[in-house]
Amino acid sequence: MKFLRNLLASILGTLLAFGILFVMFFIFTLLIGGSDNGVVVRKNSVLELGFTKPIKDYVGRDEADPFGGLWEEGVGLDVILHAIEEASKDDNIKGISLTTSFLQAGLAQTQEIRKALLDFKLSGKFIFAHSDFFTQKDYYLASVANKVYLNPVGAMDFKGLASEVLYYKDLQEKSGVKMEVIRHGKYKSAVEPYLSNNMSEENRTQIRELISSIWNTMINDISNSRSINQINLNTIADTLGARTPEHALASGLVDDLLFHDEYEEVLKIELGLEEDDKPNYVNFFDYMDKVRNRNLKSGQDKIAVIYAQGEIFYGEGDKEFIGQGLINKSLERAVKDDNVKAIVLRIDSPGGSALVSDIIWRQVEVSKKSKPVVVSFGNVAASGGYYIGVGGDKIFAEPTTITGSIGVFGTIPNINELADKVGINAEQVGTNQNSVDYSFFEPMTDGFRGVLREGIEDTYNTFLERVSAGRNMTVEEVDAVAQGRVWSGVEAQRLGLVDELGSLDDAIDAAAQMADLDYYGIRKYPRYKSGFEKFMEDFSNARAKIGSAIIEEEIGSEAYMILKDFKQFSEKKGIQAKMPFSLNIR
Repeated sequence: MKFLRNLLASILGTLLAFGILFVMFFIFTLLIGGSDNGVVVRKNSVLELGFTKPIKDYVGRDEADPFGGLWEEGVGLDVILHAIEEASKDDNIKGISLTTSFLQAGLAQTQEIRKALLDFKLSGKFIFAHSDFFTQKDYYLASVANKVYLNPVGAMDFKGLASEVLYYKDLQEKSGVKMEVIRHGKYKSAVEPYLSNNMSEENRTQIRELISSIWNTMINDISNSRSINQINLNTIADTLGARTPEHALASGLVDDLLFHDEYEEVLKIELGLEEDDKPNYVNFFDYMDKVRNRNLKSGQDKIAVIYAQGEIFYGEGDKEFIGQGLINKSLERAVKDDNVKAIVLRIDSPGGSALVSDIIWRQVEVSKKSKPVVVSFGNVAASGGYYIGVGGDKIFAEPTTITGSIGVFGTIPNINELADKVGINAEQVGTNQNSVDYSFFEPMTDGFRGVLREGIEDTYNTFLERVSAGRNMTVEEVDAVAQGRVWSGVEAQRLGLVDELGSLDDAIDAAAQMADLDYYGIRKYPRYKSGFEKFMEDFSNARAKIGSAIIEEEIGSEAYMILKDFKQFSEKKGIQAKMPFSLNIR
């Protein structure tokens, strides 16, 4: 036994030593290899733009951290837009080859990238796009190009937007596990799948109007770029007029059907290359790193840009979810920094905890007493996401931003019926009349339901008051556009929920005007832990992550997301101010 113990200790010691040596070698290689900080851009180069990573508004990379770029799970929209702008001024970059398929970005983010590409074209440089398969979002982005090409045996998806909502009432009845629900707002349908097997007319109306508004924005932009009127574009969608490459060509959505080698010949002609020459491609992500700090706005005076992205939970927060910790600390730092003259709060959130939303709202209110606070909405600013921004001095949204959802709900899982089926009986003992307020194993009492409903109503009324004060509307006016309903950015502006349609840059320009600044730099908050730091911290949780990956692989991504959504709902604590449905626009 002692021999086996010593042998095991020796094996573990050897593995640990090899692990330490590997990490040291890796760090050494990184430091040596990273000294160049970018790729050489030769004359007559083509920037190859293909987004293979998920796009976030902001990844919070610390440039002083040598491990800052390791294991980054996404790329920041702010850095993408800056790189495209720099490419437009780079004499060595003659054009862009756009090759993205299955773009992992929200529609508002896609629209911002599209606007940056439009500005790139204004510099006189070309954009050509080629793909084996265009999703609707891919094509929306690619349609900005001078020429759009599709693989002759490829495919294109162009049929209009749709959304699917799953309902679980029968599943709950069969399993004996259900969600006890209290809500306010006839459109607050985040909980509808647990109460019904069918979509309510209110929910159907709001989804239809929302995706119709977003689709109209997309169609308008495509129409302007491709010189196809909107009626014809909708006819193409209605008749599946791009269902084959030949149909896509005949409809005018693409300019030609080319294999990749043929597409490369088109690029060579555009660049004036000889037949035996090959285009000098520059990888966009390499170029992005190269120009990351080039020509940034500078000046002693600063505008603080604070990014709030993800669902809202109580806690510190990180790049995946919003907590009051990081956001409020960032607001406080910006207020205390004498060089910061104005604040822009960038929000991309479907909402979450009503308590945390109000805590952050309060900090925004305190901050704007000292400095102008302009709010910029990204892909989503719904419910709690809208709540935390409504206190700003001015609010911007993209036309495709999902906005509003002023409403609240509470959900509590209950397994009383399952417990009866499997033979579990729970008995409670308490010291006072209400000390045993709720048990997962017993039906919810009318008394507890009344207390919960009182909290929901109080939270909803507080939400209305916050919006009323922030938007200079009466409570009755807010309630008329509230009830948990979501709107596109276009509709939100019409209803007075936002001030202007525009990008993050537009919000920054507005903040500069409010602070009377001509020359200024940008200071971004918060700073997140790098992928390397998180990897080291999460190493002990590797088994759980591997288990999740195995489950997703076995049951498929869509089924895994259903399981994940159900799990998240069961874990939510407190009253929620969250978007009224899990929206998967296809």
